[in-house]
Amino acid sequence: MMTIVILFHQSNYRNFKHFYHHVNTHMRQEFPKLVSYSRFVYLKKIIFVPLYAYLYSLRGIPTGIAFIDSTSIDVCHNKRITRNKVFKGLAKRGKTTSGWFYGFKLHLIINEKGEVLSFQLPPGNVSDVSIVDILSKDLMGKLFGDKGYLSSQLRQKLINRGLELLTSIRSNMKQKLMSFQDKILLRKRSIIETVNDQLKNIYQIEHTRHRSIGNFLVNMLAGIAAYCHPPKKPSMRFSGQETSFLIAA
Repeated sequence: MMTIVILFHQSNYRNFKHFYHHVNTHMRQEFPKLVSYSRFVYLKKIIFVPLYAYLYSLRGIPTGIAFIDSTSIDVCHNKRITRNKVFKGLAKRGKTTSGWFYGFKLHLIINEKGEVLSFQLPPGNVSDVSIVDILSKDLMGKLFGDKGYLSSQLRQKLINRGLELLTSIRSNMKQKLMSFQDKILLRKRSIIETVNDQLKNIYQIEHTRHRSIGNFLVNMLAGIAAYCHPPKKPSMRFSGQETSFLIAA
């Protein structure tokens, strides 16, 4: 079951029912004991724990350079919030630069090779700053994020355990001293935005058709696992001038 759900996220299919029909028709040799589609969907939630353990084994290796970001995970359209019973009491309204949404936020930390180091999925109304300490507990070195992670108290707390949080600043704030090396690396923060874009648009971790919490979580884990498999991932690239600055630093 784990193999099938991960394969779906690596396929070009946008609908699991159609993909399962393809498996049932063309992959009988690989999966000789397939159950019916409805039975598979019912049973899918039981693979949550082994799938989480498998995804944990796929984590990247910390290198001393990491990027953090969050992205909204909608579970239904804003107009249907009051009618949504599946996520009642769990999903919350949150706000991003794109506007209001109802669901959860995927908080992600990756290294410069695009490898996933850690992630969390709190309700949409949980602030970005409150997640960082737990999410980065195994990291040391430098962590680059956007303005949403600005907090002098958090920054000092992380420094005390060997992790320096570097973020861009708001327009009404004074410029702070930062080395050329850190400025170059901060500009490369778009790498994690690319990863989030791939997770949502290629690996399909987000859709609004879930009928149970269990299947929602399995869909999320399987999508992230599918992203972790290919050796080629979004990674940092430097121009000649940037390379010269980094070498000089």
